[in-house]
Amino acid sequence: MKLLIKSGRVIDPANNIDSVLDVLIENGKVACLQKEITSKADKIIDASAKIVIPGIVDMHVHLREPGREDKETVASGTQAALKGGVTSLLAMPNTCPAIDSSENAELLKGIIKKSAQCNVLISAAITKSRLGKEITDIAGLKKSGAIAITDDGASVDDEKIFLKALQKAAKEKILVIAHCEDKALSKNGVVNLGFISTKLGLRGISRESEYLRVERDIGLAQKAKAAIHIAHVSCKESVEIIAKAKKKGITVTCETAPHYFTLSEEDVVGYDTNMKINPPLRAKEDLAAIREGLRSGIIDAIASDHAPHTENEKDIEFDRAEFGKIGLESGLAVCVQELIGKQILDWPELVRKISLNPAKILGVDKGQLSVGQDADIIIIDPAREFILTKETIVSKSKNSPFLGRKVKGVVEYTILSGKIVYEEVCK
Repeated sequence: MKLLIKSGRVIDPANNIDSVLDVLIENGKVACLQKEITSKADKIIDASAKIVIPGIVDMHVHLREPGREDKETVASGTQAALKGGVTSLLAMPNTCPAIDSSENAELLKGIIKKSAQCNVLISAAITKSRLGKEITDIAGLKKSGAIAITDDGASVDDEKIFLKALQKAAKEKILVIAHCEDKALSKNGVVNLGFISTKLGLRGISRESEYLRVERDIGLAQKAKAAIHIAHVSCKESVEIIAKAKKKGITVTCETAPHYFTLSEEDVVGYDTNMKINPPLRAKEDLAAIREGLRSGIIDAIASDHAPHTENEKDIEFDRAEFGKIGLESGLAVCVQELIGKQILDWPELVRKISLNPAKILGVDKGQLSVGQDADIIIIDPAREFILTKETIVSKSKNSPFLGRKVKGVVEYTILSGKIVYEEVCK
């Protein structure tokens, strides 16, 4: 089948493309990018005044299956991903059971094969049951398809165990993704430690609980000569530490999420539990530091940290509510609203953060529109606005901190391996 995208603004940082072009897709691959392609096609999409970019590679997604299919499934989560322009995602291993053995990795692979609507990549646990006590069979997990290891949701407290895991990961050439949180410091906190936590009478989570662990984990990775990726960076000190490490030549990358450059601790004042996130929404100075980290290139990637929870886990007292929010369907629009709209990033820089860099970090052949590449492409109307509502959310869970907010940038087409798998065109 031939698909022709006409007259869109094609942006592909991998090939330094930012121009109005036609894109021809043939047999699931990018066949040609040039002005005025005259080849016949089975379907032609007029992309005039639209943005055409590689599909988003979201490197931090909780799909909850196996074990918590009441929150999300591979099928529902990947359908939500397509609506948000995500064509490839990395599934976190904090499922029930955790992806901590080859058997459990094979179980997840079977579910993905049966029901995934987009490309689902697998991350496995660093330690058995993510308890931080015993290292998993990293070599075996890699053979079973894992492309990264992480105990996301928990940090490996024992330095000796984490160092050994980093050394094994370096030997196996597999990426370590670090959830940086010292529970001895964050304790039973539920919001950022500061004036707002005191005002609300809620226990606080200090920035030290994050950035001291960022510093420790980067130091151990340097010692192990291993690549390390820092997940969901939320505070200014973490950005500063990562910047210094990069200057030293340490192999470290990092991500943040849309809520950390859009929302702050002040958004918690109404006790909306959709604002209860780990790491927590920080102070405005941290929000500014995250934005500057994106602008300067210190922060490599933007991921959703899509963490669905049921209504009865969220619609309760703030102290008792689960941490986490969904983001697959809103992530791109929030980026367009906050980063493009406020001139923090331009379009090529944003595409680098959401598509190319995540693919590079994960070592997967995605995030670009080179000829011969899988045609994973999204077409965006950058001017269209919408309000995110529970009724329009595809995800099984509705716990979004952006409910009721007007955002900009609608994904009109999601194309996966040359097939239109999602279409939302204004009639």
